[in-house]
Amino acid sequence: MKPLRVAALSAAALALPSSALAQSSVTITGFFKLSYEYIKLGDYSGVGHSGEDRVVDDFSRIYFRVVEDLGSGLQAIGQVEWRINMPKGQDAANGEDWVGLRSKRFGTLTFGRNDLYYNQTPSTIISKGSLRAWNTSIISAAGGGGTLIANGSRTPNTIYYQTPRWGNFDVIAAYSSNPLGTSEADIGSTLRRGWGINVTPRYMTQDWGVVYSYWDAKQDASPAHQKANRVWGFYQIKRFRIGAAYDWSKIKSDVTGVTTSKRNAWSVPLSYQTGRHNFWLEYSQAQNDKATPGSDGAKMWAVAYAYDLSRRTSVALTYARIKNDDAAFYNLWYSAAAVGNADAAVAPGEDPRIIGMTVRHAF
Repeated sequence: MKPLRVAALSAAALALPSSALAQSSVTITGFFKLSYEYIKLGDYSGVGHSGEDRVVDDFSRIYFRVVEDLGSGLQAIGQVEWRINMPKGQDAANGEDWVGLRSKRFGTLTFGRNDLYYNQTPSTIISKGSLRAWNTSIISAAGGGGTLIANGSRTPNTIYYQTPRWGNFDVIAAYSSNPLGTSEADIGSTLRRGWGINVTPRYMTQDWGVVYSYWDAKQDASPAHQKANRVWGFYQIKRFRIGAAYDWSKIKSDVTGVTTSKRNAWSVPLSYQTGRHNFWLEYSQAQNDKATPGSDGAKMWAVAYAYDLSRRTSVALTYARIKNDDAAFYNLWYSAAAVGNADAAVAPGEDPRIIGMTVRHAF
């Protein structure tokens, strides 16, 4: 079913001329996605059981998108991404939320919250498989797995610009007045001022693509300074797709000048689709951090199969595992955060793994 098109609020509609009504719309779309899974920590350092079975939400969401034609090829646009944690009965409007202007000639400019850098990957396993299997578990974490680059989530306080497409090429450029926090600390404050930039040139065709992304960010009241670079691409041959990503990230203190993390990571995701059958096989690896003592690299394997019951509904089986070195504590994506249990946090040397079934329905 196509996304539902709903007329603007009736009270406002009565005040608008008929020409404006024909050019304004609200789109409601999204998906519900939940998993039943068993998670186990290979070298559990706590007391009691080393695993648990659980029902978790894979960031189900509802999008409210608004478009109004302003004439001369210019549109006013806005979006609220409403996140729903269905098993916990919680919700939050903390997704990609923005408002701005769009023009085929000049590009798109918005203000709000945006996904920047961390989600730049050729992996598609989470489209129907478990969120915990995403390769960002490795390539978007540093410091032995203890620090997420670019929040590992949306960046707040953003000015976001996307150029028009020049053939198959475009550029995304974003600035944040405080990328690693939700508030500002400038006027009347002696705390450090935060800022961040992200620049992502992209060349995309139907069968292949290459992307580079650069991240540079500081947080209010914190000396930590993140710098990261990522190159990724994919090539598709009929139903088979191969991708590759390479990331090098660095974190240092702007107060002491000491580099606290400097690590490289890479990933190779493979996928194959035929009829209603979808297959994924991925391998990712984080090398030892050059700025930390001990052995803190990690390896990750993920495999998934999904069957499409319809164009909108699928069921999937996923297995994912991280093998941490003795001083590493990389974890499956958000396994011990919003979708999981605090007891699923990983201690150095523990090896988290999950097996689960996921149901997804898009609308």
